[in-house]
Order: sequence, then C-alpha cells, then structure tokens
Amino acid sequence: MKMSQADSVDVTVTVSDVKVQFSGSANSVMVSVMNFLSKQVPSMDLARKIWLNYSAQELIEAYSYLIKLTPEGPRVIPDSDARLSDKDIVALQLVAARIAKDLGRLQDDSMQVAEMHTATALNPKSISSRISEMVKAGHVARDEKEQGRYRITTAGIHWLNSTIAKKVTQ
Repeated sequence: MKMSQADSVDVTVTVSDVKVQFSGSANSVMVSVMNFLSKQVPSMDLARKIWLNYSAQELIEAYSYLIKLTPEGPRVIPDSDARLSDKDIVALQLVAARIAKDLGRLQDDSMQVAEMHTATALNPKSISSRISEMVKAGHVARDEKEQGRYRITTAGIHWLNSTIAKKVTQ
C-alpha cells in the first residue's frame, strides 16, 4: 500500500537543544516520537543533575545585589553591608564582565589587572596576588589569545557562589 501526501505526518520534537524530525504514517510517527521521548527525556534529566553552566540570567539573579552595569562598565557595587575580601571583589568583577559580555555590553569577558584596578580601586599588587591564587585554584583562567588578561571559570563561579552565600545576606 502506497502512502499519499494526505496520509503522511511530519512531527518535529525539540527537547532542550536536541531537535528531531519524524515523517511517515500517523501510527509510525507516534511510535517513533514516544520511543524518542522515553529514551531522551530521562537521560536529559540525569544529565541536568551533573551539568554546570551559568547563563547570564542565572548570574544576574545570583549577583544583582552586588554587581551593576554602569555607563563606565560593569562594577561591584554591593547593596548590603557585605564584608567582601579582595578575592571576592576580583571574582565578582570578572563575573560582572562575563554578564556584560553575555548581554552584548562588552566584546570580551576577560580583563587586565589595570582594568580591574580602575573598576574596583583595589591595590594592583593585591589584584595580581588574588588572580594568581585563583588561577592556581582553577577559578580564573588566563586568556589564551592575549597575555595579561583573565576571565572567571565555571568552577570559579561555583566557588564564588558558596563563598558569597556564607558572607552575605541579601
């Protein structure tokens, strides 16, 4: 039996960033879609439990009371009486740069020590020492393309989340 155009069904299923298209008879498409969903959704739910990636929205929600995007650029401006260490401020400044890049306000999320000094008013030697500590810990990465530039890593954001949670009450 030959299937006519009227008997053919096309279904596109998108789950997170996986997109699959099914075509054929209504019955075969239904079976295929159900098989796909029963296999993909549980494994995606499991993968989400171990996946660590911070979107701009998550970072803004987590740090909006500490970070502001100003006409002069991203800045650490706490809303509370937070007792932040120099290391916390450097990490927050790098998170602010990442948010600004993700929102299209900066072309690059890496910063030089001099830029961090301008943004935070911290002593450049203190910034360099804190950066060195964070690079060794894997919380900050050196820019691969341009020497003397640094960016926060995913592990660095994870560390900062736990550090800030202990120090600051919103």
